[in-house]
Amino acid sequence: QVQLVESGGGLVQPGGSLRLSCAASGFTFSSYAMNWYRQASGKERELVARITFTGTGKNYLDSVRGRFIISRDNALNTVYLQMNNLKPEDTAVYYCGAGTNWGTVDYWGQGTQVTVSS
Repeated sequence: QVQLVESGGGLVQPGGSLRLSCAASGFTFSSYAMNWYRQASGKERELVARITFTGTGKNYLDSVRGRFIISRDNALNTVYLQMNNLKPEDTAVYYCGAGTNWGTVDYWGQGTQVTVSS
């Protein structure tokens, strides 16, 4: 049974940091590109960051580049999203997704809420 379980979301003040984790099971994690998406209330889901199978290639949404860092640990079957200097516009439900091909998602997690507010 495929599972992606996100954790680490919460309420943080502007300028603060959070680290999201996504623990994977039920598939060969090291064979999948991993993605972090987010969906704000009333908006479409958007790609925030993605990372290749080996972790050597990474892409970021322009508005988070330089503030967010995606990484993965294939030994732990986990992908991370370090989010620094958070802004109110980063408020959203954050989802991780696994894809066999770059740019696709075959499996989704249930999401974790991130709220940036003073």
